[in-house]
Amino acid sequence: MIKKGSILIRTANRKNGTNKVHFQVIYEFVLMGGSRYLVVLCVLLNLLHLLAPSCSIALCTNSEAPVLHNDPLKFCSYNGISCCDSADDLRIQKQFQLMKVSDSGCASLLKSVLCAECDKFSAELYRISSVPRQVPVLCNSTSSSISNQTTQGTKSFCSKVWTTCQNASITNSIFAYSLKGQVPAPVKSNITKLTDLWQSEADFCHVFGGQFVHGSVCFEGEPITALNNTIPISPPNGLCLEKIGNGTYLNMAPHPDGSSRAFFSNQQGKIWLATIPKVGSGGSLELDESRPFVDLSDEVHFDTQFGLMSIAFHPKFTQNGRFFASFNCDKQQWPGCVGKCACNSDVKCDPSKLTPDSGAQPCQYQAVVAEFTANGTTGSSRLSEERSANAGEVRRIFTMGLPFTAHHAGQILFGPADGYLYFMMGDGGGSASSDPYNFSQNKKSLLGKILRLDIDNFPSEKEANTQRLWGNYSIPKDNPYTEDKELQPEIWALGLQNPWRCSFDYARPSYFICGDVGKDHYEEVDIITKDGNYGWHMYEGPFPFYPSKSRKGKSTESINPIFPVMGYNHSDVNKNEGSASITGGYFYRSMTDPCMYGRYLFADLYGSAIWAGSENPENSGVFNATLLSIACSHDSPLNCSFVPGSSSLPALGYIFSFGEDNNRDIYILASSGVYRVVPPSLCKFSCSKENATSIPGSHGGPPPASEATLALRPRYRKWVMLLLSLFFLGVLS
Repeated sequence: MIKKGSILIRTANRKNGTNKVHFQVIYEFVLMGGSRYLVVLCVLLNLLHLLAPSCSIALCTNSEAPVLHNDPLKFCSYNGISCCDSADDLRIQKQFQLMKVSDSGCASLLKSVLCAECDKFSAELYRISSVPRQVPVLCNSTSSSISNQTTQGTKSFCSKVWTTCQNASITNSIFAYSLKGQVPAPVKSNITKLTDLWQSEADFCHVFGGQFVHGSVCFEGEPITALNNTIPISPPNGLCLEKIGNGTYLNMAPHPDGSSRAFFSNQQGKIWLATIPKVGSGGSLELDESRPFVDLSDEVHFDTQFGLMSIAFHPKFTQNGRFFASFNCDKQQWPGCVGKCACNSDVKCDPSKLTPDSGAQPCQYQAVVAEFTANGTTGSSRLSEERSANAGEVRRIFTMGLPFTAHHAGQILFGPADGYLYFMMGDGGGSASSDPYNFSQNKKSLLGKILRLDIDNFPSEKEANTQRLWGNYSIPKDNPYTEDKELQPEIWALGLQNPWRCSFDYARPSYFICGDVGKDHYEEVDIITKDGNYGWHMYEGPFPFYPSKSRKGKSTESINPIFPVMGYNHSDVNKNEGSASITGGYFYRSMTDPCMYGRYLFADLYGSAIWAGSENPENSGVFNATLLSIACSHDSPLNCSFVPGSSSLPALGYIFSFGEDNNRDIYILASSGVYRVVPPSLCKFSCSKENATSIPGSHGGPPPASEATLALRPRYRKWVMLLLSLFFLGVLS
């Protein structure tokens, strides 16, 4: 049985306890035996945010998850989960006192406006992804911006602020600054009235107010406490697949030019450029294995644990030809395999005291991220036409010696909203993969972490030495080390065991979701946030983890973990063998299977178990995972083989990865071949929405996320509106 999942908010000032209590506000809170943990990252589903940068998850203005504080705030009315601690509360109180508001009614409103910084949705209220604000977006409509927000009489909250405060004297007014290109009138004193700064209510609310579509938030004078109500959601009847390729691949990346082409790579070190047939065309994957796009096998060390782990193409690949590969090398076989050992004095680890692991010496194998180019390899003036690349490295981005031979993850991908390179790194394994040195919780170690790197700006030698960097990259200025001085500057999130396949939701780029491999009992799905700690190896999923040997370093009482939103017990699948490990996937954003739209697909490595995670209530951050029936389409271009004893269950073998193309169709990369999700009717699965949508294969897909969300060019809006129209037609049916 797959249990209901909750996103966990980090906890602060936790005390020991023994009760297990459940609260339901917007999400599910969990108090687990031994310590108190409150769970959450609420999510605002807002498809129209495809037209602008989105900050859907409940986040603070510093992009971190809200925190559960046991001690109530004395000034602001945000107790329990909030983005403020007592120091923030005192700072806001002092700011309010210095404003010396002359009218008591206005003072009350301005206090609530200042305290909005503490709201768990403050990142959205302050629109941190667009123009920085000192004032939250004030509701400028008598209709509520989201379902829970009640109207303030017959006036909008912005109108109420203007009416109440227009003639009140305010010292160092928070409204005396420019926004949206609008500049307040010049004044000679720091004591002002709204009428000194803005000519009318319309001018004032044009700057500080906002009217929003369903799913967006604005400030109405009180904390945002609830979203939509729970509604019955029917689980999908099944997942219909077609087989389009026989090859075995570990990675798939859509071509950044938005075409029907994609790059595939295998673990041995080769990358191919393939053409993907349209859904319903009856065609198979056009991939010539004798002509790879680039062959890196001379540098890549390949065995069951190592190889070419990931590929990523620069968001501006069609302009600069830059692409990146994450792979492993053997320093005994290749002179270019040179990097500092992850076991070092900085993390209180002595490599000379490590025993050989599976016959390998400590740090014999290295994790590498290298840059390559397709620029000028065939003489074409258009990079999108290049069909090969140079196998020589342009630049070594990162190299690190691995102390053990397991759990090194290795995926790389670009953030669609920020353009930075995210690098997933496992805990390094060791002692039967129990992280004996507690690298995953060590803030000076890069093992068991998600790293965030700027590969467009390169440091000077002095900067690299000062920051003790591991390669040729710079550090984004908003990485969490700026607030947590103990952290290595590369670290974005910590406390992971072996994050195996992460993705950003195309519709909501703030959803960064990963499958993280478990140890003995539990496989988990996490939504990753800035400075989030995901518990390993203090916890395996939501459960305390007790290693066979005493752990080094921190205890469960010293961390504030964020627990999984979904997951499954090993006993739930493959009861005779036990689960291998989780394979993270994607939020399904194609209309090929309209009943699967918006659900998160993930799988177990064994291939006989695939789940669809559904969020309910809508915009709540609470997920339920449904184990799917799987079948092969009767129109499959290539014949599927079937599990012995079954006439319908396709024998996928091992599910290594999922893939997504430029039309948002989802693929499964398995040991038996390449499979694509197709209309459910082709497998005789019922879906009431299928007949109300366009015929799959005939629709044009939106541009790739990397360009659509970074550039947000007006010409993309047609595609977005088409996609939204198709979606809502399906919902209405």
